[in-house]
Amino acid sequence: MPKTSLIEEAHEVSRAVALIELGARMQVLESELSLSRERLIRLYREVKSESPPKGMLPSSADWYMTWQANIHASLFYHTYSFLKQEARCSHVDSLTKGYRLYREHCANAGLEVHLDLTRAWTLVRFFNGGILEMHQCCRCKGRFVSYKHDLPRAKACVMCQPPSRAGKKAKTPNAAELH
Repeated sequence: MPKTSLIEEAHEVSRAVALIELGARMQVLESELSLSRERLIRLYREVKSESPPKGMLPSSADWYMTWQANIHASLFYHTYSFLKQEARCSHVDSLTKGYRLYREHCANAGLEVHLDLTRAWTLVRFFNGGILEMHQCCRCKGRFVSYKHDLPRAKACVMCQPPSRAGKKAKTPNAAELH
């Protein structure tokens, strides 16, 4: 087992705590950090006062193509990319800082947060794996999340061309319908 310095280990613990506070699942922690599984579980229990959740991670890029998810995914990925490329942050720091900024933006705009940290992490993995990429909108010239291998054609983003159901609330039954 290679020896790491105390400073490097402290940075890893700090990153782990930041990811756990943002809602990272164990698979995310194990993939992104060099700490042992046992140490990560102990950290998780200490930070959240509960055991880490079990279950599979999201595995479909289709989720990001629904209209609201696409808007939120595009917003997060722009922030992540800026931090990684322009601010020269590491991948993990870009992920945590980008996700915090995304949540702050949603809170300030009065929007519901659609991406959790695991979905944001999975989005970045889909980009790194060549499944998704940013395409330019033919109307506003903004960039949005799309499949990498879509047929080349002029596409409008969901902000410029929302689906017909966008903005409509689900019908809630009135009291007479419940009885």
